[in-house]
Amino acid sequence: MTALRQFRLVAILEGLSYLALLFIAMPLKYLAGLPFAVRVVGSAHGILFVLFLAALLRAAAKHRWPLTRSLLAFVSSLVPFGTFVFDRSLQREIAATPWS
Repeated sequence: MTALRQFRLVAILEGLSYLALLFIAMPLKYLAGLPFAVRVVGSAHGILFVLFLAALLRAAAKHRWPLTRSLLAFVSSLVPFGTFVFDRSLQREIAATPWS
């Protein structure tokens, strides 16, 4: 799997885990009194976030992204739905890269 495709996959999984944490686990904790949901989903999200950072560094180095693009990718992971917005530019880059 190429660096861009790997980064895209991890970014999507990380984005989904972030949304699950915010919109499923947190309400379960505070509205239903089930803190276990946050522990489970939060742990999964933490692991995926670390994998996201590793995949980001790999893709940025391999494709010689400017610092601004790398920072934009990082910030997109902090904003709900951000990774899905950033994914559009990744799809275009993958399509334009003949060896991806």
